[in-house]
Amino acid sequence: MNDRSKRLEQLHQALKERIVVLDGGMGTMIQNLRLEEEAFRGERFADYDREVKGNNDLLNLTQQEKLRGIHSDYLAAGADIIETNTFNSTGLSQADYGLQSIARELNVAGARLARDIADEFTRKEPHKPRFVAGAVGPTSRTASISPDVNNPGYRNVDFQTLVDNYYEAVDGLVEGGCDLILIETIFDTLNAKAAIYAAQQFFEDSGIELPIMISGTITDASGRTLSGQTTEAFYNSIAHAKPISVGLNCALGADALRPYVEELSTKAETYVSAHPNAGLPNEFGEYDQTPEEMAEIIEGFARDGFLNIIGGCCGSRPDHIEAVAKAVAKYPPRQIPERPKALRLSGLEPFTGDENTLFINVGERTNVTGSKRFLRLIKEEQYEEALSVARDQVENGAQIIDINMDEGMLESKEVMVTFLNLVASEPDISRVPLMIDSSKWDVI
Repeated sequence: MNDRSKRLEQLHQALKERIVVLDGGMGTMIQNLRLEEEAFRGERFADYDREVKGNNDLLNLTQQEKLRGIHSDYLAAGADIIETNTFNSTGLSQADYGLQSIARELNVAGARLARDIADEFTRKEPHKPRFVAGAVGPTSRTASISPDVNNPGYRNVDFQTLVDNYYEAVDGLVEGGCDLILIETIFDTLNAKAAIYAAQQFFEDSGIELPIMISGTITDASGRTLSGQTTEAFYNSIAHAKPISVGLNCALGADALRPYVEELSTKAETYVSAHPNAGLPNEFGEYDQTPEEMAEIIEGFARDGFLNIIGGCCGSRPDHIEAVAKAVAKYPPRQIPERPKALRLSGLEPFTGDENTLFINVGERTNVTGSKRFLRLIKEEQYEEALSVARDQVENGAQIIDINMDEGMLESKEVMVTFLNLVASEPDISRVPLMIDSSKWDVI
């Protein structure tokens, strides 16, 4: 058994026995250092021709000792798992600084740094092994939302580009020594699916498979992600990845996040995590919630059986994590529920087909082989009217929408992408699951 396999065995055992503690905000701690441009550049980038202040991931190469100090402080506070400082270490995100060529290097360096300090603490306290989660952020692009309000079908990134970026990141994180891959702060589930696909493809190619943690972000009191999914729909969308945990982080403080963590705890057939913000930011963008206040709220999560993994996000510091770790230590971990087998699908909202479902109503009118009107609208590129066909079906009770663009006079793949992008921008349609119907693999 190699070292990583031994650590993962220890992690699985810890998750059975207690609530495992994740670290807190990395960005918060870096911000507190008040670093200037020169510090971000270090020696290596001293003569670089663009400003790099704010590129926190670059510090993996230029300010390693300062990052070691942050990781060390979280471990000393009681964290079992520390996250790598790689939230923006993808080519897409680093392109904002013209540094996309070093994205993989940032992941390797960030993982090695965290690995070294975690191993150091494990050697000091072998009864409390420490673990490293490779942080994979959402990138600066979104696959299912148009950045142009005047062109809802437009996207500034495609699925394969995201996959390629995430694959490179996962490759670097694994080389650097991570124990887990944490796909976090998910505001667009399609981005997350690209990250999942990339990670699983890397596992297949390399013969090295790590557990995947998945953490979404509920953006406001609507209880939905930025791309519009409810908590249960989000879980249904990613459950196929069989993650070691699924959870929620960022955007909200623990008090506002509580109902969504509770819902997830009843639905998820895996471990549940949460790493909320330290309340909400004040008018200066700073977080005022004290460690004691945050710990008191999170203790309620643990007491009510919601948690397997707990940490902090924006505004949280080592003293928050120390207080939270002490607060949850006296409670047992959440037990994974056994749910009856059912067909669980998702659009923006969940759909469950089980023994109580008499039949499932599939809307077939958005099918060019079955509707002459829909075929005409698509051929004439009258997409607004074509969308009304889909909308009418949902309003009239369709629980799933079947979409088929297989017709000899159509460029089926391009037309399907265009129509689906438009559907995604119409929540009254995309709230139900879509059935992609085609005899062509490239369309599917």
